[in-house]
Amino acid sequence: MENTDIYRLHMGQAKCALDLGDGSERGEYVNQDYILNVLGRPHRGINLMYCYYPLDKGWPVRASELAQNGKVGFAWDYAYDDYFPYQGGLEGNTNGEPFGSMKDVRRHGQDVILTLTVDCAVSDEQLVRIAEDLRPFGRLMLRINHEATGTWFAFNKRYTYQQVADFYVRFHNIIKKYAPHIKTILCIGDDHPDENGKMKCEDKFAEAIKAADIWSTDTYVALHWGWPFDIAESGGKSHKRTGNGESFSGFNYEYGRFMERAGGKSRQFVISEFNADGDVTGSFEQAEQLADFYKRLPEEAPCITGVTFYQFRDRGRLGLEIEDPNNQNIGCAQPILEEYKKILNMEPYLPVMSQNEKAAFPAQLRWGGSEDADGLLISLQFDQNPVFCEVTFSGEDTNLNLMMEINGRWFYKAPGVKTIDLIPAFFNSRFKEKKEIPLRIFAPPPNGVNDPAQGKDWEINYYTQMQNPPELRIRYAPAMPVPEEK
Repeated sequence: MENTDIYRLHMGQAKCALDLGDGSERGEYVNQDYILNVLGRPHRGINLMYCYYPLDKGWPVRASELAQNGKVGFAWDYAYDDYFPYQGGLEGNTNGEPFGSMKDVRRHGQDVILTLTVDCAVSDEQLVRIAEDLRPFGRLMLRINHEATGTWFAFNKRYTYQQVADFYVRFHNIIKKYAPHIKTILCIGDDHPDENGKMKCEDKFAEAIKAADIWSTDTYVALHWGWPFDIAESGGKSHKRTGNGESFSGFNYEYGRFMERAGGKSRQFVISEFNADGDVTGSFEQAEQLADFYKRLPEEAPCITGVTFYQFRDRGRLGLEIEDPNNQNIGCAQPILEEYKKILNMEPYLPVMSQNEKAAFPAQLRWGGSEDADGLLISLQFDQNPVFCEVTFSGEDTNLNLMMEINGRWFYKAPGVKTIDLIPAFFNSRFKEKKEIPLRIFAPPPNGVNDPAQGKDWEINYYTQMQNPPELRIRYAPAMPVPEEK
């Protein structure tokens, strides 16, 4: 590391953030080590989908595992929403889910997006406990009772739209009192205006629109909503498909309506669920339409500040991988996966990196979140494409929890791991000329939660001390040449 320049580095917002759904009623949670290895870079946030119906008989058993009265013929015919049960709150603790998955997400340099469907009859005391549960998880985004102007979720079947809207405001206000750094997401976007040019139920959700930190819509340019109870065939009535251009027009219309109801005060506007269902399009056109969508989105709908791909692994055809029906721990990559890896590295979707002054050791690293972090940049000079490239940490630095990027690929170093092999970042480059390539290092919280002992800003920042620069082993030839044949 002699004569190597090391600088302070800031990571900021992308023009349009990329988020990823991981687990739902259609698939299991996939650990972040696997996803990072497959995709090569982290997302801004990972969306986890849970429900909270503590007043229901049978809770907290998952809805599809309860004994059913009568035939279930639709994905939302169960007693309550068939998401994973939220195991915290007054009735539980934070030892189970979603907390284990949330910690996994944050250790790997990503923010948590928690989608939570909630019985509107729960008490303020129960909602306060949820806010306290979530408080240590940094700049979490909480999507409350999404698709709230629909008819399928239990909260919509039990309560009027006005009651659902009022509940959103009540929960939002509790979050702001007990965990003000958490941002709430209101998901009611609808691109079919009524005779007055309004979105569905926007009058009823007027106060919720004003209160929300983030506005949201769910959009599938193709969807088979009859899954898994029927098959999408030509002429069927349980699936749909629309063009990308129509979707872009819809986003701009929805944003205009949100702005109108908020008195012109802007918010972030995100697509909280997005895909083209392979049940409708087939695998090849799914990849083609989605690639076209992501390429056109930043220019044709600049109001969108983030988009969540639904989801990584799916039991149907809404995943980058399809779950193996014989083994839920195995996924079969679809053509969209390779296209999505290209999208992940397109400029509008990359976080902005800003190099600052030279760093001195020991160096302090700050993790505010995936859109606001201070790390280190190590400027490396390569003679050509390396054969070996490793980074090693020693002493106290062995215990650091790190996310590192080099040559466009990200790597994770868990506490206790000394050496990370960086050579996969060079598998596809194979350059022969001299090149300067930075190694970027950030330090998310090793336990996935922030530490109240770190100071007044502990809710939004986590601090790490790196004692010494790491050691790099870079070689341009094999350890031994090929033996001569006799």
